Amino acid sequence: MPPSHELFVDTSVEPQVRGFIHRPAASGGDGLVLTHGAGSNSRAPLPLALAEVFATAGTTVLRCDLPYRQSRPYGPPRPGDAARDREGLKNAVTALRKLVSGRIFLGGHSYGGRQATMLCADQPGLAKGLLLLSYPLHPPGKPDQLRIQHLPKLQTPALFVQGTGDPFGSPEEIESALGLIPAKNRLLLVEGAGHDLGFKGKARQDELPALVLVEFQKFFG
Repeated sequence: MPPSHELFVDTSVEPQVRGFIHRPAASGGDGLVLTHGAGSNSRAPLPLALAEVFATAGTTVLRCDLPYRQSRPYGPPRPGDAARDREGLKNAVTALRKLVSGRIFLGGHSYGGRQATMLCADQPGLAKGLLLLSYPLHPPGKPDQLRIQHLPKLQTPALFVQGTGDPFGSPEEIESALGLIPAKNRLLLVEGAGHDLGFKGKARQDELPALVLVEFQKFFG
């Protein structure tokens, strides 16, 4: 049975930190901030499933809503939201650091993961590693509009998890982009999965979170 989770709010910072904290029964001391993609929220099934598996393994997980989602319950982020969303992620890392004694990792699905990479490219000491789910390398059908400008600056080790059918970046495109990153990185391909990694509506890929955890532990030690 997965560890219980509870509401987490820190109103002492701006943007505020809001979401859910998963506290393991026996903590290994490490923490993971995990956020969602565009048009989603921290209650989405993918971040929830991952948070439960990681907490069961001893990691304290803060599953948080990005500032744009705190402001608006529905719809995607706007072009002007990104900088504030990154500041919100930074505040979430700071909040979690007060609760754990070990390493802090930062992760996110799609837009959330992209903002995490941009944040760490600018602040290389912020997190010990990145967990990037369905990195949105380019808009679907627009492979020339690559979102890679910050990758050559990324000094934070990163584990990428990508479906082989993801329209935001094929395995070949992702591998090419990873070659730009000076930090240690690894790509975990999920055969046949799309951008949702099999978590769409009521559909679940029950084995995926455990697989991600195993790869994460092998990669980061």
